[in-house]
Amino acid sequence: MAPSSVVVTIEKPSKFSLVEINGSDSTLLLEKQKAVSPKQFTWFLLLKAHRVLACLSWLPMASKTMVSSVKKRIALSDVSEEEAKSRRLYRFIKAFLFISVLALVLEVVAHLKKWNLSIIRPWEVQGLLQWCYVTWMSFRVDYVAPLVLTMSKFCIVLFLIQSLDRLVLCLGCFWIKFKNLKPRINGDAYDIEDASSFPMVLVQIPMCNEREVFAQSIAAACQLDWPKDRILIQVLDDSDDGNLQLLIRDEVSSWREKGVNIIYRHRLIRTGYKAGNLKSAMACDYVKDYEFVAIFDADFQPNSDFLKQTVPHFKGDPELGLVQARWSFVNKDENLLTRLQNINLCFHFEVEQQVNGAFLNFFGFNGTAGVWRIKALEDSGGWLERTTVEDMDIAVRAHLNGWKFIFLNDVKVLCELPESYEAYKKQQHRWHSGPMQLFRLCLPAVLRSKISISKKANLIFLFFLLRKLILPFYSFTLFCIILPLTMFIPEAELPLWVICYVPIFMSLLNILPAPKSFPFLVPYLLFENTMSVTKFNAMISGLFQLGSAYEWVVTKKTGRSSESDLVALAERESKSSNEEKITRRHSESGLETLNKLKQQEESTPSKKRNKLYRKELALALLLLTAAARSLLSAHGVHFYFLLFQGLTFLVVGLDLIGEQIS
Repeated sequence: MAPSSVVVTIEKPSKFSLVEINGSDSTLLLEKQKAVSPKQFTWFLLLKAHRVLACLSWLPMASKTMVSSVKKRIALSDVSEEEAKSRRLYRFIKAFLFISVLALVLEVVAHLKKWNLSIIRPWEVQGLLQWCYVTWMSFRVDYVAPLVLTMSKFCIVLFLIQSLDRLVLCLGCFWIKFKNLKPRINGDAYDIEDASSFPMVLVQIPMCNEREVFAQSIAAACQLDWPKDRILIQVLDDSDDGNLQLLIRDEVSSWREKGVNIIYRHRLIRTGYKAGNLKSAMACDYVKDYEFVAIFDADFQPNSDFLKQTVPHFKGDPELGLVQARWSFVNKDENLLTRLQNINLCFHFEVEQQVNGAFLNFFGFNGTAGVWRIKALEDSGGWLERTTVEDMDIAVRAHLNGWKFIFLNDVKVLCELPESYEAYKKQQHRWHSGPMQLFRLCLPAVLRSKISISKKANLIFLFFLLRKLILPFYSFTLFCIILPLTMFIPEAELPLWVICYVPIFMSLLNILPAPKSFPFLVPYLLFENTMSVTKFNAMISGLFQLGSAYEWVVTKKTGRSSESDLVALAERESKSSNEEKITRRHSESGLETLNKLKQQEESTPSKKRNKLYRKELALALLLLTAAARSLLSAHGVHFYFLLFQGLTFLVVGLDLIGEQIS
């Protein structure tokens, strides 16, 4: 091969030079470069130094800005009502934090003074502080470490069982997709030209103070494609705002004038929350003329073909009691909180509901976007007001009576996700306390039922214990209590696969139904651990019937799914000042005079603020304290996990995730 030739051109403002290097003289190139580049290398170093100094100068400014923002948030924030009521867990976390700080101080002193950890003989101890340290070490090894080790092993076993359950669900979902298993409609479709061939369908829209979304939900229900004489829409309004009641009645009247078969109902005695509202509506005499009932919460907007995609599944299957559709979210990309919720709910519908529906014909009713056979509701005892999860209650009782359920993953109904952490926290508290209430109440009925042993085992051990009790228990205990505790008790240190490898793998499985959310894998893992404190507290309150277990708070909606409806709503509100135009025919309660008096009172709306969450803040300090202790032992993965988990708790505790109220 001929020797290569390299031409180097060096330009300077004063002169131009050309150097040609052939073959073996290639080493001359490096020497030439070194000869002509010291000035350039100096400028390179100066540029790097400038960037480092700029970064160093930016860090204090950013830290100062962050600290001032946190101080402002603390000064303007209010402690949430839920935090003020549930003090037992907060006191436990605060005591744990105090002990951890003392232990950290003691460990730092021992590290700085380089005390020999093997010193346990009294005559080798010097000073009271060293005696306390040696005493703590002896007590830790003999009593604390075995207890913590036993607790950690127990939680790890629960963790592995729950992970195995999730893995089996994912495998079932893969099998459904591989085999293209979908619910099929039996029999012929309804004759479009013969309206009498369509069954009678009742549509219920329960709502309570849903000012932002009532118009769009009513409009969506009124546009359902079904023969007009074979459908009745019930607007079940439990609002305690007289102005809002008049607005909803006006909306119902406008649709009735367009030929829609729709009625407005308002209860005088609002007991039982949503269950009481639905129970009251089902007690109407005309309900006996209807075969099916579709239920939509106030923020749900079904497509016009929803009934034609769901109701035909009942044809030819008299044992089918429920057809459940999937939720889709209009605001899933609104902020980080809604993105993380979307990951959870996509897994719930795509994997949990679909697999349980395909292989077991049973799953928990989601409370909305579903169609019930009215006979199944009646045979199961109807709606009961004994828990805050009336949807799960009726589903369990229907399952015990032999009714089958199917889930339609392809039928989606548009709805909203909570955009503020306060709303999401209250929703999750209700969703995790209610199942424990129900478990205590229905366990005897499950044991006495005539369903098979396998179905009883699935209902008790998988549906209730594993997914509703064990999951929040080990999540909080293992990652928020035992893990930071093991930093001070190295004899019980958790292995890396427990805190890193398995959680990341399970988070990957959770995120598969929402592949676009893959960049949020780590935030999702950290946020789920953060939510474990809320879910654990809710589970305990429901299991032991504490006061907060029976609280029902309507999830705040924004009405983002239809801005045009909000504009129309604002126009209607401006017209509502003239109450004399609204006649008595719009009222079932006969309380128009009282409503007028209420409307004349000047409303003084309270200024909304972001909240402070003390349990999350205390856990943030606890985890950061444990992270500082892990530095003394040079724990790499443990340190980073505790650090980022503590920062996540701090962000959530300061209500910096989700909607920000200025």
